[in-house]
Amino acid sequence: MASIYVSTDVIVNQETPPHLDKVSAPSLLDLLVSLGTHDAQFHIGDLGSIFGYQPGTMIYLAGKLLCHSVPKWENGERIALAHYMKDAVHNKFEWSGQASFHPTEGSSR
Repeated sequence: MASIYVSTDVIVNQETPPHLDKVSAPSLLDLLVSLGTHDAQFHIGDLGSIFGYQPGTMIYLAGKLLCHSVPKWENGERIALAHYMKDAVHNKFEWSGQASFHPTEGSSR
């Protein structure tokens, strides 16, 4: 099956501590898919936001730029699929899109 994503992580019944995604492309969105029977919540600490993360939920997120987590939940089994694009893959194949974020010192923006 073709996909714009170059990598997928499968997370089963694990809390996800607050983190930034180190290998994701900062200018592209990761896709997180929640599956199972759980009642977990999805936290975006940088925004002070908490979202319901029930099975069937899909979240698009700039995971390299926004600190996010899924703390311990009370009930059920959790499976999460984290789809993301890696800058290293785009760089290797000299992809012409803006997959990398490189701020310029002294920029007037």
